[in-house]
Amino acid sequence: MSEQNTASMGRLSQIFTLLKQALRGDELDFTQGSMRRAVLLLAIPMMLEMAMESVFALVDLYFVGHLHNSSHAIQTVGLTESVLTIIYSLAIGMSMAATAVVARRVGEKDPEAAGKAGMQAIFIAVVFNILISIIGLVYAREILLLMGASAETAEQGTPFMRIMMGGSVIIVLLFLINGIFRGAGNAAIAMKSLWIANIANIILCPVLINGFGPIPAFGLTGAAIATSIGRGIGVCYQLYHLFKGSGVLKIRLTYLKPHWEQIIALLKIATPGIFQFVIASCSWIFLAQLVATTGGDHGSAGYQTALRLMMFFMLPAWGMSNAAATLVGQNLGAKQLERAEQSVMKTGKYIIIYMLLVMALTFAGGRYFIAFFSNDTAIQDVAINALQIMSLGYIFYGMGMVLMSTFNGAGDTWTPTWVNFFGFWLFQIPLAFLLAKQFGLGPVGVFIAIPVAETGIALAGFILFKKGKWKTVKV
Repeated sequence: MSEQNTASMGRLSQIFTLLKQALRGDELDFTQGSMRRAVLLLAIPMMLEMAMESVFALVDLYFVGHLHNSSHAIQTVGLTESVLTIIYSLAIGMSMAATAVVARRVGEKDPEAAGKAGMQAIFIAVVFNILISIIGLVYAREILLLMGASAETAEQGTPFMRIMMGGSVIIVLLFLINGIFRGAGNAAIAMKSLWIANIANIILCPVLINGFGPIPAFGLTGAAIATSIGRGIGVCYQLYHLFKGSGVLKIRLTYLKPHWEQIIALLKIATPGIFQFVIASCSWIFLAQLVATTGGDHGSAGYQTALRLMMFFMLPAWGMSNAAATLVGQNLGAKQLERAEQSVMKTGKYIIIYMLLVMALTFAGGRYFIAFFSNDTAIQDVAINALQIMSLGYIFYGMGMVLMSTFNGAGDTWTPTWVNFFGFWLFQIPLAFLLAKQFGLGPVGVFIAIPVAETGIALAGFILFKKGKWKTVKV
Protein backbone atom coordinates (compact mmCIF):
# COMPACT_ATOMS: atom_id res chain seq x y z
CA MET A 1 0.00 0.00 0.00
CA SER A 2 2.80 2.37 0.90
CA GLU A 3 4.51 1.59 -2.45
CA GLN A 4 1.26 2.47 -4.30
CA ASN A 5 0.99 5.72 -2.36
CA THR A 6 4.61 6.54 -3.15
CA ALA A 7 4.02 5.84 -6.86
CA SER A 8 0.85 7.99 -6.87
CA MET A 9 2.67 10.82 -5.13
CA GLY A 10 5.47 10.52 -7.68
CA ARG A 11 3.03 10.79 -10.61
CA LEU A 12 1.29 13.80 -9.02
CA SER A 13 4.68 15.43 -8.50
CA GLN A 14 5.55 14.85 -12.18
CA ILE A 15 2.22 16.32 -13.32
CA PHE A 16 2.69 19.35 -11.06
CA THR A 17 6.25 19.88 -12.35
CA LEU A 18 5.03 19.62 -15.95
CA LEU A 19 2.24 22.16 -15.34
CA LYS A 20 4.65 24.54 -13.62
CA GLN A 21 7.13 24.24 -16.47
CA ALA A 22 4.43 24.79 -19.11
CA LEU A 23 3.09 27.91 -17.38
CA ARG A 24 6.56 29.29 -16.63
CA GLY A 25 7.51 29.16 -20.30
CA ASP A 26 10.89 27.43 -20.29
CA GLU A 27 12.33 27.35 -23.81
CA LEU A 28 13.07 23.73 -24.69
CA ASP A 29 14.20 21.70 -27.67
CA PHE A 30 11.02 20.01 -28.95
CA THR A 31 12.90 18.00 -31.58
CA GLN A 32 13.97 15.39 -29.01
CA GLY A 33 12.73 13.72 -25.82
CA SER A 34 9.23 12.54 -24.84
CA MET A 35 6.58 13.39 -27.47
CA ARG A 36 3.78 13.33 -24.90
CA ARG A 37 5.70 15.79 -22.72
CA ALA A 38 6.42 18.05 -25.71
CA VAL A 39 2.73 18.15 -26.72
CA LEU A 40 1.58 18.94 -23.18
CA LEU A 41 4.25 21.61 -22.57
CA LEU A 42 3.06 23.46 -25.68
CA ALA A 43 -0.64 22.59 -25.54
CA ILE A 44 -1.36 23.69 -21.95
CA PRO A 45 -0.38 27.37 -22.38
CA MET A 46 -1.82 27.44 -25.93
CA MET A 47 -5.18 26.14 -24.69
CA LEU A 48 -5.23 28.74 -21.92
CA GLU A 49 -4.22 31.43 -24.42
CA MET A 50 -7.15 30.62 -26.74
CA ALA A 51 -9.56 30.33 -23.81
CA MET A 52 -8.53 33.87 -22.87
CA GLU A 53 -9.10 35.08 -26.46
CA SER A 54 -12.69 33.78 -26.37
CA VAL A 55 -13.24 35.46 -22.97
CA PHE A 56 -13.08 38.88 -24.70
CA ALA A 57 -16.31 38.24 -26.59
CA LEU A 58 -18.00 36.54 -23.62
CA VAL A 59 -17.21 39.43 -21.24
CA ASP A 60 -18.62 41.93 -23.74
CA LEU A 61 -21.63 39.68 -24.32
CA TYR A 62 -22.34 39.34 -20.59
CA PHE A 63 -22.32 43.06 -19.82
CA VAL A 64 -24.15 44.23 -22.95
CA GLY A 65 -26.63 41.36 -22.57
CA HIS A 66 -27.92 43.04 -19.42
CA LEU A 67 -28.42 46.46 -21.01
CA HIS A 68 -31.84 47.87 -21.90
CA ASN A 69 -32.93 46.55 -25.35
CA SER A 70 -30.21 43.94 -25.12
CA SER A 71 -31.19 42.26 -28.41
CA HIS A 72 -29.82 45.27 -30.33
CA ALA A 73 -26.60 45.31 -28.25
CA ILE A 74 -26.01 41.53 -28.53
CA GLN A 75 -26.69 41.62 -32.26
CA THR A 76 -24.21 44.50 -32.70
CA VAL A 77 -21.46 42.67 -30.77
CA GLY A 78 -22.11 39.45 -32.71
CA LEU A 79 -22.26 41.04 -36.16
CA THR A 80 -19.19 43.17 -35.46
CA GLU A 81 -17.29 40.06 -34.37
CA SER A 82 -18.40 38.36 -37.60
CA VAL A 83 -16.94 41.25 -39.64
CA LEU A 84 -13.80 41.32 -37.50
CA THR A 85 -13.20 37.71 -38.47
CA ILE A 86 -11.89 39.09 -41.79
CA ILE A 87 -9.28 41.02 -39.78
CA TYR A 88 -8.66 37.92 -37.69
CA SER A 89 -8.06 36.11 -40.99
CA LEU A 90 -5.30 38.56 -41.88
CA ALA A 91 -3.84 38.22 -38.39
CA ILE A 92 -4.11 34.43 -38.29
CA GLY A 93 -2.78 34.03 -41.84
CA MET A 94 0.28 36.13 -41.05
CA SER A 95 0.74 34.47 -37.64
CA MET A 96 0.60 31.04 -39.33
CA ALA A 97 3.34 32.09 -41.75
CA ALA A 98 5.37 33.53 -38.86
CA THR A 99 4.89 30.36 -36.77
CA ALA A 100 5.87 28.08 -39.69
CA VAL A 101 8.99 30.04 -40.67
CA VAL A 102 10.13 30.84 -37.10
CA ALA A 103 9.60 27.20 -36.02
CA ARG A 104 11.53 25.93 -39.06
CA ARG A 105 14.46 28.31 -38.41
CA VAL A 106 14.48 27.40 -34.69
CA GLY A 107 14.51 23.71 -35.67
CA GLU A 108 17.49 24.50 -37.93
CA LYS A 109 19.18 26.24 -34.95
CA ASP A 110 19.20 29.69 -36.66
CA PRO A 111 17.64 32.12 -34.09
CA GLU A 112 18.75 35.28 -35.89
CA ALA A 113 16.91 34.28 -39.08
CA ALA A 114 13.88 33.41 -36.92
CA GLY A 115 13.88 36.92 -35.40
CA LYS A 116 14.18 38.59 -38.81
CA ALA A 117 11.26 36.57 -40.19
CA GLY A 118 9.08 37.56 -37.22
CA MET A 119 9.75 41.28 -37.64
CA GLN A 120 9.08 41.20 -41.38
CA ALA A 121 5.72 39.55 -40.64
CA ILE A 122 4.86 42.43 -38.28
CA PHE A 123 5.78 44.98 -40.97
CA ILE A 124 3.49 43.32 -43.56
CA ALA A 125 0.52 42.99 -41.20
CA VAL A 126 0.60 46.61 -39.97
CA VAL A 127 0.79 48.04 -43.52
CA PHE A 128 -2.19 46.00 -44.74
CA ASN A 129 -4.26 46.69 -41.64
CA ILE A 130 -4.09 50.48 -41.90
CA LEU A 131 -6.27 50.34 -45.03
CA ILE A 132 -8.80 48.00 -43.39
CA SER A 133 -9.06 50.28 -40.35
CA ILE A 134 -9.86 53.31 -42.54
CA ILE A 135 -12.64 51.41 -44.35
CA GLY A 136 -14.13 50.33 -41.00
CA LEU A 137 -14.08 53.87 -39.59
CA VAL A 138 -15.77 55.40 -42.64
CA TYR A 139 -18.35 52.72 -43.45
CA ALA A 140 -19.23 51.29 -40.00
CA ARG A 141 -23.02 51.90 -40.26
CA GLU A 142 -23.22 50.62 -43.83
CA ILE A 143 -21.38 47.43 -42.87
CA LEU A 144 -23.86 46.69 -40.06
CA LEU A 145 -26.83 47.24 -42.41
CA LEU A 146 -25.20 45.00 -45.02
CA MET A 147 -24.88 42.29 -42.38
CA GLY A 148 -28.66 42.29 -41.88
CA ALA A 149 -28.92 44.54 -38.80
CA SER A 150 -32.10 46.60 -38.45
CA ALA A 151 -31.86 50.39 -38.86
CA GLU A 152 -32.21 50.85 -35.08
CA THR A 153 -29.48 48.29 -34.31
CA ALA A 154 -27.15 49.88 -36.89
CA GLU A 155 -27.75 53.34 -35.39
CA GLN A 156 -26.96 52.16 -31.86
CA GLY A 157 -24.03 49.97 -32.92
CA THR A 158 -22.11 52.32 -35.25
CA PRO A 159 -19.80 53.78 -32.52
CA PHE A 160 -19.04 50.22 -31.31
CA MET A 161 -18.17 49.09 -34.85
CA ARG A 162 -16.02 52.19 -35.51
CA ILE A 163 -13.90 51.71 -32.38
CA MET A 164 -13.43 47.97 -32.94
CA MET A 165 -12.53 48.39 -36.62
CA GLY A 166 -10.37 51.47 -35.99
CA GLY A 167 -8.34 49.64 -33.35
CA SER A 168 -8.03 46.47 -35.40
CA VAL A 169 -4.26 46.83 -35.77
CA ILE A 170 -4.07 45.92 -32.07
CA ILE A 171 -5.98 42.68 -32.79
CA VAL A 172 -3.58 41.84 -35.62
CA LEU A 173 -0.48 42.47 -33.49
CA LEU A 174 -1.87 40.42 -30.59
CA PHE A 175 -2.39 37.37 -32.85
CA LEU A 176 0.77 37.83 -34.88
CA ILE A 177 3.28 38.35 -32.07
CA ASN A 178 1.80 35.38 -30.24
CA GLY A 179 2.34 33.36 -33.43
CA ILE A 180 6.00 34.38 -33.39
CA PHE A 181 6.39 33.28 -29.76
CA ARG A 182 4.60 29.99 -30.49
CA GLY A 183 6.94 29.28 -33.40
CA ALA A 184 9.90 29.81 -31.08
CA GLY A 185 8.35 27.30 -28.65
CA ASN A 186 7.54 29.88 -25.96
CA ALA A 187 3.77 29.50 -25.70
CA ALA A 188 3.71 30.80 -22.11
CA ILE A 189 4.37 34.45 -23.09
CA ALA A 190 1.57 34.22 -25.67
CA MET A 191 -0.73 32.92 -22.94
CA LYS A 192 0.27 35.56 -20.38
CA SER A 193 -0.30 38.43 -22.84
CA LEU A 194 -3.93 37.27 -23.23
CA TRP A 195 -4.33 36.94 -19.47
CA ILE A 196 -3.16 40.52 -18.94
CA ALA A 197 -5.39 41.81 -21.76
CA ASN A 198 -8.43 39.99 -20.36
CA ILE A 199 -7.92 41.13 -16.78
CA ALA A 200 -7.83 44.74 -18.03
CA ASN A 201 -10.96 44.13 -20.14
CA ILE A 202 -12.88 42.52 -17.25
CA ILE A 203 -12.07 45.48 -14.98
CA LEU A 204 -12.80 48.16 -17.61
CA CYS A 205 -15.97 46.67 -19.15
CA PRO A 206 -18.40 47.25 -16.24
CA VAL A 207 -16.79 50.63 -15.46
CA LEU A 208 -17.09 51.99 -19.01
CA ILE A 209 -20.43 50.35 -19.86
CA ASN A 210 -22.32 51.21 -16.65
CA GLY A 211 -20.25 54.17 -15.39
CA PHE A 212 -18.40 54.53 -12.10
CA GLY A 213 -17.98 57.72 -10.06
CA PRO A 214 -16.87 60.53 -12.40
CA ILE A 215 -16.66 58.10 -15.38
CA PRO A 216 -19.88 58.33 -17.43
CA ALA A 217 -21.82 55.28 -18.67
CA PHE A 218 -20.89 54.73 -22.32
CA GLY A 219 -23.24 51.75 -22.70
CA LEU A 220 -22.46 49.50 -25.68
CA THR A 221 -19.66 51.83 -26.84
CA GLY A 222 -17.90 51.31 -23.49
CA ALA A 223 -17.46 47.62 -24.32
CA ALA A 224 -15.48 48.52 -27.46
CA ILE A 225 -13.30 51.03 -25.57
CA ALA A 226 -12.57 48.49 -22.80
CA THR A 227 -11.70 45.70 -25.25
CA SER A 228 -9.39 47.93 -27.32
CA ILE A 229 -7.54 49.20 -24.21
CA GLY A 230 -7.25 45.66 -22.80
CA ARG A 231 -5.80 44.27 -26.03
CA GLY A 232 -3.47 47.28 -26.28
CA ILE A 233 -2.02 46.50 -22.84
CA GLY A 234 -1.50 42.89 -23.94
CA VAL A 235 0.42 44.05 -27.03
CA CYS A 236 2.67 46.27 -24.87
CA TYR A 237 3.52 43.21 -22.76
CA GLN A 238 4.35 41.21 -25.91
CA LEU A 239 6.59 43.95 -27.33
CA TYR A 240 8.49 44.20 -24.04
CA HIS A 241 9.36 40.49 -24.14
CA LEU A 242 9.99 40.52 -27.89
CA PHE A 243 12.69 43.17 -27.60
CA LYS A 244 14.00 41.98 -24.24
CA GLY A 245 16.22 39.51 -26.09
CA SER A 246 16.65 36.98 -23.27
CA GLY A 247 15.05 34.05 -25.13
CA VAL A 248 15.67 32.10 -28.35
CA LEU A 249 14.54 35.02 -30.51
CA LYS A 250 17.02 37.83 -31.07
CA ILE A 251 15.04 40.89 -32.18
CA ARG A 252 16.34 44.29 -33.27
CA LEU A 253 14.42 47.32 -34.54
CA THR A 254 16.57 47.27 -37.68
CA TYR A 255 14.85 44.00 -38.62
CA LEU A 256 11.70 46.07 -39.36
CA LYS A 257 13.41 47.54 -42.42
CA PRO A 258 11.71 45.92 -45.45
CA HIS A 259 13.58 42.88 -46.71
CA TRP A 260 11.76 42.09 -49.94
CA GLU A 261 13.04 38.55 -50.39
CA GLN A 262 11.87 37.64 -46.87
CA ILE A 263 8.56 39.49 -47.40
CA ILE A 264 7.87 37.56 -50.62
CA ALA A 265 8.73 34.26 -48.91
CA LEU A 266 6.36 35.06 -46.02
CA LEU A 267 3.57 36.19 -48.34
CA LYS A 268 3.82 32.92 -50.30
CA ILE A 269 2.91 31.11 -47.09
CA ALA A 270 0.60 33.78 -45.62
CA THR A 271 -1.50 34.56 -48.72
CA PRO A 272 -3.17 31.15 -49.00
CA GLY A 273 -3.34 31.11 -45.18
CA ILE A 274 -5.21 34.44 -45.23
CA PHE A 275 -7.49 33.16 -48.02
CA GLN A 276 -8.02 30.02 -45.95
CA PHE A 277 -9.45 31.99 -43.06
CA VAL A 278 -11.20 34.60 -45.24
CA ILE A 279 -13.05 31.73 -46.90
CA ALA A 280 -14.12 30.41 -43.49
CA SER A 281 -14.89 33.92 -42.16
CA CYS A 282 -17.00 34.91 -45.16
CA SER A 283 -18.93 31.68 -44.72
CA TRP A 284 -19.64 32.58 -41.07
CA ILE A 285 -20.61 36.12 -42.15
CA PHE A 286 -23.06 34.71 -44.70
CA LEU A 287 -24.54 32.37 -42.07
CA ALA A 288 -24.90 35.27 -39.59
CA GLN A 289 -26.67 37.34 -42.28
CA LEU A 290 -28.93 34.39 -43.19
CA VAL A 291 -29.94 33.90 -39.54
CA ALA A 292 -30.56 37.66 -39.13
CA THR A 293 -32.85 37.81 -42.18
CA THR A 294 -34.78 34.59 -41.41
CA GLY A 295 -34.87 34.82 -37.60
CA GLY A 296 -35.07 38.58 -36.92
CA ASP A 297 -33.35 40.41 -34.04
CA HIS A 298 -34.05 37.70 -31.45
CA GLY A 299 -33.01 34.88 -33.80
CA SER A 300 -29.77 36.69 -34.63
CA ALA A 301 -29.03 37.51 -30.98
CA GLY A 302 -29.71 33.89 -29.96
CA TYR A 303 -27.43 32.52 -32.67
CA GLN A 304 -24.64 34.96 -31.77
CA THR A 305 -24.95 34.02 -28.07
CA ALA A 306 -24.69 30.29 -28.87
CA LEU A 307 -21.81 30.90 -31.27
CA ARG A 308 -19.78 32.90 -28.72
CA LEU A 309 -20.35 30.17 -26.11
CA MET A 310 -19.41 27.43 -28.57
CA MET A 311 -16.23 29.29 -29.53
CA PHE A 312 -15.33 29.62 -25.86
CA PHE A 313 -15.23 25.83 -25.64
CA MET A 314 -13.64 25.31 -29.06
CA LEU A 315 -10.82 27.85 -28.92
CA PRO A 316 -8.84 25.86 -26.31
CA ALA A 317 -8.91 22.95 -28.81
CA TRP A 318 -7.58 25.32 -31.45
CA GLY A 319 -4.85 26.26 -28.99
CA MET A 320 -4.01 22.59 -28.56
CA SER A 321 -3.91 22.16 -32.35
CA ASN A 322 -1.39 25.04 -32.51
CA ALA A 323 0.95 22.79 -30.53
CA ALA A 324 0.92 20.42 -33.50
CA ALA A 325 1.87 23.32 -35.83
CA THR A 326 4.92 24.22 -33.72
CA LEU A 327 6.03 20.60 -33.31
CA VAL A 328 5.58 19.83 -37.01
CA GLY A 329 7.53 22.96 -38.02
CA GLN A 330 10.43 22.39 -35.62
CA ASN A 331 10.72 18.66 -36.35
CA LEU A 332 10.60 19.14 -40.12
CA GLY A 333 13.37 21.74 -39.66
CA ALA A 334 15.36 19.11 -37.76
CA LYS A 335 14.63 16.51 -40.57
CA GLN A 336 12.66 14.28 -38.16
CA LEU A 337 9.65 13.38 -40.34
CA GLU A 338 8.39 10.46 -38.27
CA ARG A 339 8.47 12.51 -35.06
CA ALA A 340 6.51 15.28 -36.83
CA GLU A 341 3.78 12.78 -37.75
CA GLN A 342 3.72 11.30 -34.23
CA SER A 343 3.18 14.76 -32.75
CA VAL A 344 0.02 15.17 -34.87
CA MET A 345 -1.45 11.81 -33.82
CA LYS A 346 -0.69 12.47 -30.14
CA THR A 347 -2.22 15.96 -30.28
CA GLY A 348 -5.29 14.61 -32.13
CA LYS A 349 -5.86 12.02 -29.38
CA TYR A 350 -5.87 14.71 -26.68
CA ILE A 351 -8.20 16.96 -28.70
CA ILE A 352 -10.77 14.17 -29.16
CA ILE A 353 -10.79 13.50 -25.40
CA TYR A 354 -11.23 17.23 -24.70
CA MET A 355 -14.05 17.64 -27.24
CA LEU A 356 -15.95 14.63 -25.82
CA LEU A 357 -15.84 16.25 -22.37
CA VAL A 358 -16.99 19.58 -23.83
CA MET A 359 -19.89 17.93 -25.67
CA ALA A 360 -21.10 16.30 -22.44
CA LEU A 361 -20.77 19.62 -20.58
CA THR A 362 -22.67 21.51 -23.30
CA PHE A 363 -25.64 19.16 -23.24
CA ALA A 364 -25.70 19.00 -19.43
CA GLY A 365 -25.38 22.73 -18.72
CA GLY A 366 -26.08 24.57 -21.98
CA ARG A 367 -29.27 26.24 -20.78
CA TYR A 368 -27.60 27.49 -17.59
CA PHE A 369 -24.66 28.92 -19.55
CA ILE A 370 -26.96 30.78 -21.94
CA ALA A 371 -29.17 32.14 -19.14
CA PHE A 372 -26.03 33.66 -17.64
CA PHE A 373 -25.46 35.78 -20.77
CA SER A 374 -29.02 36.88 -21.53
CA ASN A 375 -32.19 37.27 -19.48
CA ASP A 376 -34.41 37.50 -22.61
CA THR A 377 -36.33 34.20 -22.91
CA ALA A 378 -36.84 34.59 -26.68
CA ILE A 379 -33.06 34.86 -27.14
CA GLN A 380 -32.47 31.95 -24.75
CA ASP A 381 -34.81 29.60 -26.68
CA VAL A 382 -33.01 30.20 -29.99
CA ALA A 383 -29.57 29.99 -28.37
CA ILE A 384 -30.13 26.63 -26.63
CA ASN A 385 -31.49 25.12 -29.86
CA ALA A 386 -28.49 26.43 -31.82
CA LEU A 387 -25.98 25.26 -29.21
CA GLN A 388 -27.34 21.71 -28.99
CA ILE A 389 -27.41 21.22 -32.77
CA MET A 390 -23.99 22.78 -33.46
CA SER A 391 -22.28 20.91 -30.59
CA LEU A 392 -23.06 17.54 -32.23
CA GLY A 393 -20.00 18.06 -34.42
CA TYR A 394 -17.51 18.91 -31.65
CA ILE A 395 -15.27 15.87 -32.21
CA PHE A 396 -15.01 16.59 -35.94
CA TYR A 397 -14.33 20.30 -35.27
CA GLY A 398 -11.38 19.22 -33.10
CA MET A 399 -10.05 16.71 -35.66
CA GLY A 400 -10.32 19.32 -38.42
CA MET A 401 -8.41 21.90 -36.37
CA VAL A 402 -5.41 19.70 -35.65
CA LEU A 403 -5.16 18.51 -39.26
CA MET A 404 -5.37 22.04 -40.69
CA SER A 405 -2.75 23.18 -38.15
CA THR A 406 -0.49 20.35 -39.31
CA PHE A 407 -0.54 21.57 -42.91
CA ASN A 408 -0.08 25.18 -41.84
CA GLY A 409 2.79 24.35 -39.47
CA ALA A 410 4.55 22.57 -42.34
CA GLY A 411 4.08 25.66 -44.53
CA ASP A 412 1.59 23.81 -46.79
CA THR A 413 -1.08 26.51 -46.51
CA TRP A 414 -2.69 25.80 -49.90
CA THR A 415 -4.07 22.38 -48.87
CA PRO A 416 -6.33 23.65 -46.03
CA THR A 417 -7.28 26.65 -48.23
CA TRP A 418 -8.74 24.36 -50.90
CA VAL A 419 -10.37 22.16 -48.24
CA ASN A 420 -12.02 25.24 -46.73
CA PHE A 421 -13.12 26.51 -50.16
CA PHE A 422 -14.92 23.28 -51.04
CA GLY A 423 -16.16 22.62 -47.51
CA PHE A 424 -17.52 26.10 -46.72
CA TRP A 425 -18.40 27.80 -50.00
CA LEU A 426 -19.38 24.86 -52.19
CA PHE A 427 -21.04 22.80 -49.43
CA GLN A 428 -21.88 24.63 -46.19
CA ILE A 429 -23.30 27.85 -47.68
CA PRO A 430 -25.51 26.14 -50.32
CA LEU A 431 -26.71 23.60 -47.73
CA ALA A 432 -27.56 26.32 -45.19
CA PHE A 433 -29.40 28.39 -47.84
CA LEU A 434 -31.31 25.33 -49.05
CA LEU A 435 -32.39 24.25 -45.56
CA ALA A 436 -33.18 27.77 -44.30
CA LYS A 437 -34.98 29.15 -47.38
CA GLN A 438 -36.14 26.31 -49.63
CA PHE A 439 -37.12 23.88 -46.88
CA GLY A 440 -38.41 26.70 -44.64
CA LEU A 441 -36.35 25.70 -41.59
CA GLY A 442 -35.10 29.27 -41.05
CA PRO A 443 -32.24 29.58 -38.51
CA VAL A 444 -32.48 25.86 -37.64
CA GLY A 445 -31.38 25.04 -41.19
CA VAL A 446 -28.24 27.11 -40.66
CA PHE A 447 -27.56 25.38 -37.33
CA ILE A 448 -27.76 21.94 -39.02
CA ALA A 449 -25.47 22.90 -41.92
CA ILE A 450 -22.57 23.80 -39.57
CA PRO A 451 -21.76 20.35 -38.03
CA VAL A 452 -22.50 18.57 -41.33
CA ALA A 453 -19.95 20.69 -43.23
CA GLU A 454 -17.34 20.54 -40.46
CA THR A 455 -17.53 16.73 -40.48
CA GLY A 456 -16.82 16.68 -44.23
CA ILE A 457 -13.86 19.07 -43.77
CA ALA A 458 -12.33 16.86 -41.05
CA LEU A 459 -12.63 13.69 -43.17
CA ALA A 460 -11.07 15.41 -46.21
CA GLY A 461 -8.24 16.71 -44.00
CA PHE A 462 -7.49 13.20 -42.68
CA ILE A 463 -7.28 11.70 -46.18
CA LEU A 464 -4.84 14.44 -47.30
CA PHE A 465 -2.80 14.08 -44.09
CA LYS A 466 -2.27 10.36 -44.73
CA LYS A 467 -1.05 11.11 -48.29
CA GLY A 468 1.90 12.94 -46.67
CA LYS A 469 2.57 15.74 -49.19
CA TRP A 470 2.94 18.17 -46.24
CA LYS A 471 6.23 16.47 -45.25
CA THR A 472 7.95 17.62 -48.45
CA VAL A 473 7.17 21.40 -48.29
CA LYS A 474 10.14 23.79 -48.16
CA VAL A 475 9.88 27.17 -46.36
